[in-house]
Amino acid sequence: MKLIPIIIILLVMCHDPLSAQNILISNKAAVSFFSSTIVEDIEGKSVMGSSAIDAKTGDIVFKVPNTSFQFKKKLMQEHFNENYMESEKYPTSEFKGKLDRPIDLNANGSYKVNVIGKLTVHGVSKDYRTTADISVNNGAVTAKSVFKVRVADHNIKIPTLVFKNIAELVEVRIQALYQPKK
Repeated sequence: MKLIPIIIILLVMCHDPLSAQNILISNKAAVSFFSSTIVEDIEGKSVMGSSAIDAKTGDIVFKVPNTSFQFKKKLMQEHFNENYMESEKYPTSEFKGKLDRPIDLNANGSYKVNVIGKLTVHGVSKDYRTTADISVNNGAVTAKSVFKVRVADHNIKIPTLVFKNIAELVEVRIQALYQPKK
C-alpha cells in the first residue's frame, strides 16, 4: 500500500523510457518537526516519507503520512492526529515543486539548490521557497532541508488552553536518501 504513492509519482514523472534513468526515489525519508516554547518543546518524527526527483527536470514530489509521526508522549501523538492535523480527514502532507537546477548524477559533489513549490498540510496549499543541500556520491543522492512552517497558514487551530505550548512557527527537517529507479 505504501508503494502506491511512489508508483503514481513515477508514472507522472516518466514521460518516456529514457527519462526513467533520471528518476530518483526515496521510500524511507526522515521528516521531523520541532516546536519550542517556554512552556514545552514538541517534536514529531517520521521515517515513512516517500519522494521522487526527476534529476533532469528538477521536479520533486514529497509525501508523508501524518499518522506516521512519533512523539515522546503518546498523548501528544493522539492530539496531533485527532485535534490538530485531523489525520483521518487529511491523511498526508505533501510537497510538489522544482529544484532551481537539474542534478548531474555523474558528478560527485555537494550542491546547494533552491526549491520552489507548494506545501499542502491540513488540506491547505501554500507556496514555499527554501534551500536544500544535495550530495551525489556514485549515483546515490542525499537531500537535506530545514524550513519553517507557520501553523496558522495551514488552518491548523490551536485551542486557547494550549496556545502557549505550541510555537507559531514550527521547524521542519527533511532528510532523504535517493537511489536511481531501476
